[in-house]
Amino acid sequence: MSKSVSLNKPKLSVGVQVLATLIAIAAAFVLPQLFHYIGRVSGVGKSLGVMFCPMHFPVILVGILAGPFAGAATGLLSPLVNSLLTGMPAGLSLPLMMVELFGYGLAAGVLRNVRMDCVFKVFIAQIAGRVLRNIAVIIAIYAFGQKTPMFKIWMDVPGAGIGLAMQLVMIPLIVMLVDRHSEKK
Repeated sequence: MSKSVSLNKPKLSVGVQVLATLIAIAAAFVLPQLFHYIGRVSGVGKSLGVMFCPMHFPVILVGILAGPFAGAATGLLSPLVNSLLTGMPAGLSLPLMMVELFGYGLAAGVLRNVRMDCVFKVFIAQIAGRVLRNIAVIIAIYAFGQKTPMFKIWMDVPGAGIGLAMQLVMIPLIVMLVDRHSEKK
């Protein structure tokens, strides 16, 4: 007797997925700007962005709520929109962030209908995005001759601990509230 591993979440229309993507891209623009502003006025600089990963949050959230298209598109486009509007991320950071956030959004979206605790979905998405980023860093180092030391691959993980923990708590909470609201309709 086989146990079903998927949920019966309603299939979202393309229009709803596009709208969710646009809202998430806007959030992935506004949240980092807010953290950069707070960092600037408090004197801690850009370290709040590294610590809280504000761009990652809406990407993973929209993937879990709206699926792989919305998650992957948000992950791919958010860093590009930010770069075009603010100049950050710049240089090699831009394609690396695009790959990383694409991984977060795609993994979260693929897990949308999988029957497992949402905390594990977020955790798996966090790992998937980081693994894709590390592969991209390795390719940049060896295929394109970038001078990035190999130890930089995992350097951001300890500094981002607060943001990763917040994602593991806040995203499942938001998903639970959205699901409850959806059930009442």
